[in-house]
Amino acid sequence: MTRDTASAVDTVLLDVDGTLIDSTYLHALAWVRAFAGHDLTPPWWRVHRAIGMGGDRLVGEVCGADVENSLGDTLRSDWEDRYRELLGEVTVLPGAVPLIESLVDAGFKVALASSGKSEFTDAAIELLGMQRSDFAAVTSSEDAEDSKPDPDILGAALEAAGGSSAVVVGDTVWDVASAARLPAQCVAVRSGGFAEAELVDAGAVLVVDDVGVLVQRGWRPR
Repeated sequence: MTRDTASAVDTVLLDVDGTLIDSTYLHALAWVRAFAGHDLTPPWWRVHRAIGMGGDRLVGEVCGADVENSLGDTLRSDWEDRYRELLGEVTVLPGAVPLIESLVDAGFKVALASSGKSEFTDAAIELLGMQRSDFAAVTSSEDAEDSKPDPDILGAALEAAGGSSAVVVGDTVWDVASAARLPAQCVAVRSGGFAEAELVDAGAVLVVDDVGVLVQRGWRPR
């Protein structure tokens, strides 16, 4: 889908895991445990660096096409079970709620655009102390044919929000790549564990430690 990036930004598309909630490393742990249940031992760093792309891509990215073909769906189901066990350890990242509230107050449409399952997106919304109705749109992996780094989820969120031009806030190179393909600019946070240089090289227009820094700076999309 081609969009006019020169039009005024009216929508902010927020990633969830690693951007609003501190769940990236718990997702990695859940995947490592799912893999271990099938005697698969990919290195932790490789698992971590795949967090943020859709689960439909992650197994092949980490363990190869043969494992995806033979165990992909089973591993994704096991990962869901392992992550459910860890949900009680997830916390909200600094500034997440103030950022959402300040953007809404400034007149922007704010939508959640996550590669995760809707069940876990709903859990994140509850953790934020908010409801789906607080957002212009909430989309997750079930709402798109292709997951990040493809732009389908972002496009679905922008359309559902009724917006015309967006800025993306995310924490991984997959978010930055997805935004570029929308196309849209991406502001990146380091709270998902990617280095500033990596995010800049991927195309992020701004990199900060976490969304709390955006609140402190009074950041607004342009």
